[in-house]
Amino acid sequence: MSWLNDEPLLRRALLSATALLAGTALALTGPAGLTAHAASGTLGAAAADSGRYFGTAVAAGKLGNSTYSTILDREFNMITPENEMKWDTTEPSRGNFNFGPADQIVSHATAHGQRMRGHTLVWHSQLPGWVSSIGDAATLRSVMNNHITTEMNHYKGKIYAWDVVNEAFADGGSGQHRSSVFQNVLGNGFIEEAFRTARATDPSAKLCYNDYNIENWTDAKTQGVYNMVKDFKARGVPIDCVGLQSHFGAGGPPASFQTTLSNFAALGVDVQITELDIAQASATAYGNTVRACMSVARCTGITVWGIRDSDSWRTGENPLLFDNNGNKKSAYDASLSALGGGTGNPGGGIVSGQVYSLTDVAAGRVLDVPGGQTANGTLLQVWDANGGANQQWRASQNSDGSYTLTNIASGRVLDEPGGQTGNGTRMEIWDANGGANQHWRASQNSDGSYTLINVASGRALEIPSGQNGNGAPVQIWDSNGGANQHWNFK
Repeated sequence: MSWLNDEPLLRRALLSATALLAGTALALTGPAGLTAHAASGTLGAAAADSGRYFGTAVAAGKLGNSTYSTILDREFNMITPENEMKWDTTEPSRGNFNFGPADQIVSHATAHGQRMRGHTLVWHSQLPGWVSSIGDAATLRSVMNNHITTEMNHYKGKIYAWDVVNEAFADGGSGQHRSSVFQNVLGNGFIEEAFRTARATDPSAKLCYNDYNIENWTDAKTQGVYNMVKDFKARGVPIDCVGLQSHFGAGGPPASFQTTLSNFAALGVDVQITELDIAQASATAYGNTVRACMSVARCTGITVWGIRDSDSWRTGENPLLFDNNGNKKSAYDASLSALGGGTGNPGGGIVSGQVYSLTDVAAGRVLDVPGGQTANGTLLQVWDANGGANQQWRASQNSDGSYTLTNIASGRVLDEPGGQTGNGTRMEIWDANGGANQHWRASQNSDGSYTLINVASGRALEIPSGQNGNGAPVQIWDSNGGANQHWNFK
């Protein structure tokens, strides 16, 4: 992201927003609830209930504004500096580093128990002229690696995740890297080198690639980033997360947004919504965006790009959760509800230790271990409720807010076979081992039922659409809001 008066970047983001304006809103139903206790009343606290964060971009110069800082410290548990960690600020001339503005933000975060996202190490924009003018590969490689190493070492142990490389892919239909001094002088390998240098410098920080216009699954740019991440994971290049900036038009996220999040997560990386703002900030658009993240287990957090509309680089579009005076907007309430906060869980929540039968809403039949089959690997089905122990499940809440469901008859748990995360994977029972494939996030729908999302795959527990009879298989699939993915706990 850029300064408010950085006209070229403003133009490209408004183009992004316009392109998404006609996008179909996500077909998701009901607020996501995840708690078995009183709901949390702020964005950060509600997100933390499910092991996520809710953050905002912060400008050091605004920390002295009491309205600004009061909202920041009440609502947000993650901070991204707007500009203070970018190259033109941190290394305006070669070898001369200035960390003062960023230090101010980090100190504020430390004092208020907030974590930090580092933004950004390598980016073609807000780059000092002395870097842009380098034409020798050996010199630029040395300069890039020194910048990464020096800045990361300065903040080592204080940064949760770094946007190591920002906006390296071109707009349009090429799916290739954009022209930049790094691309033109160092070639395609500069991104990999930046990530390897970052890992060597701070092994404990999460390393992210961050970009805009990669929210729609079928876009060439999205596919280009996806293929890069897939290649990196296959070859052992260190990458931990993908940031989707999510600068949306008034229509909110594209219809495929959750699919995009799920598909990146299935590569074995976290996904994060890193710079969220939505033109005119409709409650529906914000609610759909937050619910998409809540439905993907590896969507670990959301950052809005600014606090009040007056703080936004798109201020004329009123795209944020608070108005110019710091009052909450309807989009705030929708976001809090989608996180599971606000007025509480209308169904009373899933109680840890309680035994339930789980009834599929579409079929009217219950989650069933075939009678007498109690061994590891027994495949699950739905069947008419009969009150048997093979149809009863004890819910135990885990430290990450998810649930483990233990079958009473077998003593084994609802299990997604290890390493099998694809659509259509059949569910089984297995000895409890604490793995993510045995953890299920529970999001309550408007009808009081729950959608169960497996933490390992990010996919929903379901019976195949249209297969409602006794013996219908139980599997996982991308969450789509269908009744076949809704389960009543009774």
